[in-house]
Amino acid sequence: MLNLSVVLEDSARECPDRTALVLGDLRMSYALVDSLACQVAHLLASQGIGRGDTVALACPNLPYFPFVYYGILKAGAAVVPLNVLLQPQEIAYHLRDSGATTLFCFEGTADLPLGERGLAGFREATGGTDGFFLLPATPMATESGIEGVPTLWAALAGRPGEFETARTGPDDTAVILYTSGTTGRPKGAELSHQNMLMNAIVSDEMFPRAGEDVFLATLPLFHSFGQTVIMNVGFRRRAALALVPRFEPGAALALMRQEKVTLFAGVPTMYWALLTAVRAGGEVPPTLRTAVSGGASLPVEVLKDVERTFGVTVLEGYGLSETSPVASFNQPGRPTKAGTVGTPIWGVEMRLVDADWKTVPGEGPGEIAIRGHNIMKGYRGRPEATAEVMRDGWFRTGDIATRDADGYYSIVDRAKDMIIRGGFNVYPREVEEVLMTHEAVSLAAVVGVPHESLGEEVKAYVIRTPGATVTEPELVAWCRDAMAAFKYPRVVEFRDGFPMTASGKILKRELR
Repeated sequence: MLNLSVVLEDSARECPDRTALVLGDLRMSYALVDSLACQVAHLLASQGIGRGDTVALACPNLPYFPFVYYGILKAGAAVVPLNVLLQPQEIAYHLRDSGATTLFCFEGTADLPLGERGLAGFREATGGTDGFFLLPATPMATESGIEGVPTLWAALAGRPGEFETARTGPDDTAVILYTSGTTGRPKGAELSHQNMLMNAIVSDEMFPRAGEDVFLATLPLFHSFGQTVIMNVGFRRRAALALVPRFEPGAALALMRQEKVTLFAGVPTMYWALLTAVRAGGEVPPTLRTAVSGGASLPVEVLKDVERTFGVTVLEGYGLSETSPVASFNQPGRPTKAGTVGTPIWGVEMRLVDADWKTVPGEGPGEIAIRGHNIMKGYRGRPEATAEVMRDGWFRTGDIATRDADGYYSIVDRAKDMIIRGGFNVYPREVEEVLMTHEAVSLAAVVGVPHESLGEEVKAYVIRTPGATVTEPELVAWCRDAMAAFKYPRVVEFRDGFPMTASGKILKRELR
C-alpha cells in the first residue's frame, strides 16, 4: 500500500498540535486538517466513490484545498485540480475528460465568481447537480443559497473524524494534472502515488531546514509546482503553510515578516514584483532561509538582485506537470550556477536528444529527455499522445537546453510556441481554435510578446473575414468571456496576410 495522504497523516500523528495552515487570524493544527480530510473521505465513500474514481477540486489557496485534496486521496480516488480561472465550458471539458462526476468548488467572489462558473460547467458535463459541493466563502456556512446544492459543511455534518485510508498501490493514479503540451486540447497527465510522494520526499531532502519551518504558499496549489514543493513538501516537513489566495507583493512581504517565513518558492514574475515592492518601501523578511524559483527561466540580473536584496541564495530548478514536477535543481551542497536549472535530482536521469531520440553528445543543444521515479504514467485516455513523448521510460519534454561540463542544464528555448504569462502556461493553438469560432475571424495566429512584469503577454494576429468590421476592443472583450483570464489575448493586431512557409505553415517567428 502507498498513499500520498501519508504526508499529512504522519505529521498529524507525530505533531498533532503543530500549526499546519495559517490564513489571516485562522490557525489550523495538523490534527484538525487530518480530521477534516477524514470527514471528506467519509463523504466520498458514502457516495460510492473510491479507488479508481476521479474527483475534481476548484479552489484557490484556502484551507479547503489541502483537506479536500487529502480527503480525496484517503478515499482512494484521484484528485483533478482545476485552475480557478477556467470558464464554464472549460470546466465541463476537464470534468468529462477526467471522468470526474464529483466537484468540490469554492464559491468565489464578485470578481471571481468561481461557484457560478463551476456549477454551470458541472451541469453541462453531468446534466445535474448531484455530486457538486460548494466550498462557501463564509466560514462554516451550511446554507449555500443555491437550491439543491449543499455546502461542504452541511455535507460533512455528523461524519466521523477518523477514516481508514484506502489501500491504494504505488502505481495507482493520485493526481491528474491538465496540460496542453503545444497542440490540441488540454491533456490529463496521470501521476501515481509513487510519482508524487517520491518527488515530495526528494525535494524535501534537498531544501535546508530551519527548525520549525514556515512556507509562504503563494504559488497556486492547483498547479504542480505549488502542490509538490509547497503543500506536499511542507506537510511532510510538518511546516506551517501561510496561505496567500492572491499574490500581491507588498502584502506578501508583510506576511513573510509577520509569520516569520523561512521558505519562499515562486515564479520569476513574483521575484520581480517582490523586488519592486522592496524598492517602494517594503521591508525584507529577516527569517527567510530558502528561496526557490521555477516555472520559467529567472533572468540572471533579477536573480542577482534578489540575492543581494534578500540575502539568500536563489535555488533555481526545472520540471513539468508530467514530471511531478521537479526534475533538476541547483542543489544545496553543490555550487549554484546562475542561469542554469541545475543537475538532475536524486533518482532521475536527464539527457539531450535529437528528433529521432538519439543522444546529443557534449554541450548540445538538444531536447531534454527525462527518466526516473517522477515520470507520469501517461496522458489519460490518450495512448497515441503518450507514445509520442515516451519511449523506454524516457519522457521528452520539448524543451531545448544545453549542458555544461559539470552536468548543469540551461534552458535555451521552450517547446515550440508555448507562452508563459505570469507563470501560467498558455498554448497558442488552444487560443487560436477559440478565436476561430468568432464569425469575424478568418485566420488567427497567437504568439507571446515581451511584457515587463508578466514575462510575456498573449498577442493575437487576426485576418478578418471579408466585410467584417470587428474592432480590437470588441474582439478582446469577446475573448475575455470565452477563455480563462490568463489565456485570452490582451492585444489584437489585424493583418491582411501572414508570412508562410512553402508548405503553408505560419511563420510565427516573423510575427513576434
